[in-house]
Amino acid sequence: MQVQPYLFFDGRCEEAIEFYRKALGAKVEMLMRFKDSPEPMPGKAPPGDKVMHSCLRIGDTAVMASDGNSTGRPSFQGFSLSLTARDQAEAERLFAVLGDGGQVQMPLAKTFFSPRFGMLADRFGVSWMVVVAPQGQ
Repeated sequence: MQVQPYLFFDGRCEEAIEFYRKALGAKVEMLMRFKDSPEPMPGKAPPGDKVMHSCLRIGDTAVMASDGNSTGRPSFQGFSLSLTARDQAEAERLFAVLGDGGQVQMPLAKTFFSPRFGMLADRFGVSWMVVVAPQGQ
């Protein structure tokens, strides 16, 4: 069994993909626009150039994303994506790039469980936890 996050950016998916590509080295494995759908969309479909479905590879994880209904009101509540950095320097870099235009919820700092841990919401409102695994784990 596999669980994969699926994020709906409500009209900002292409911008988010480009941001994660630059910030995290995400690789676009698949991207389909609404205009390329082989079947007509029920109801009112978003504009044809919007992203219907995409799959990004961030490290070892596949993250799927879409523009959804393109209402312009994305809502990311009740979860965080946890990003494990290989060392403190990488954690500092990742925290800084994800936080650009976002909001720090807990500054990156030493904790009892990690040499570096912090929480933030990026410019799209997606919550992230950046952590360095303790040595030996």
